[in-house]
Amino acid sequence: MNHQPEIAIVEANTLTCLGLKSILEEIIPMAIIRIFHSFNELMDDTPDMYAHYFISVQIYVEHNVFFLPRKRKTIVLASDSPQFQLSGIPVLNIYEPEEELVKNILKLHQHAHHNGYPVKDMPPIHTVEPHQEILSPREIEVLVLITKGLINKEIADKLNISLTTVITHRKNITEKLGIKSVSGLTIYAVMNGYVEADRI
Repeated sequence: MNHQPEIAIVEANTLTCLGLKSILEEIIPMAIIRIFHSFNELMDDTPDMYAHYFISVQIYVEHNVFFLPRKRKTIVLASDSPQFQLSGIPVLNIYEPEEELVKNILKLHQHAHHNGYPVKDMPPIHTVEPHQEILSPREIEVLVLITKGLINKEIADKLNISLTTVITHRKNITEKLGIKSVSGLTIYAVMNGYVEADRI
């Protein structure tokens, strides 16, 4: 069995914590996600065991002595703030719409892998084993176009099929995967290599 990455969310705002936790659970289903409402709560736990830290700006600023050596694992929850990016710390803009937020988490995650994270820190993520192809080639084509934001009629035109056929494919995709939302389908498509996070 694969090693389960553990992720810490350190943020005083309960709603931010719960929202981020539910998005991360969808993106990284095998991760163990723990919420800490203060830096002291994190310190009372085992603070060095986490693959990633999602932390509020205030906690980062007050405790950067702890987070600076862990810069590659740290993601600051803020509005898009240039001073953090200058110092090479990834920033996640928590004020963005859900679909943008999901895409940005996926990009941060892919970026972390391209930088050669040691495997023990963060195992590669695949929600489906490669040998079990669930979707037909045509359904995959439809899925990719959905993640690019095309509506049913545009998908029909692009693939040269009828609108009814597109609707049938979408219904089959949703039933096979058990995923209804576009952001959920986007996560699935990226995790299974059908689209790259940078292309969505």
